[in-house]
Amino acid sequence: MTLLRQGGYYLVVGLLQLLLDWCVFVAVTALGMPVVPGNVIGRACAMLLGFWLNGRYTFADAGRQRLGWKRFGRFIALWAAITALSTVLVAAADQALGLRYAWLAKPLVEGGLAGLSFLLMRRLVFR
Repeated sequence: MTLLRQGGYYLVVGLLQLLLDWCVFVAVTALGMPVVPGNVIGRACAMLLGFWLNGRYTFADAGRQRLGWKRFGRFIALWAAITALSTVLVAAADQALGLRYAWLAKPLVEGGLAGLSFLLMRRLVFR
């Protein structure tokens, strides 16, 4: 039951993160920022929201919040690795197809990485 509850919350939080990440990414790159820093900024905004919501709701134990500096350190390390992979994939879409297709590819890239992120967050960060 815990896995189903966590999966449901993670999905909702992830959709909110994806929306925020994508909106920031499109806005800053439309204003002329290069794709690589634009992707990192979008993911950083979503990361802060996701750490708080996932720690407070998704992976909380019976009302006990799962936040703190120790978890935040593990979270940042995992986030950096996934952000690097995301950035490589979004930048490749930009190089091969152009900025507008990178905007379209971004939600697909992030959606594909969400499952991996859930498993790693559950095992390495919010354990």
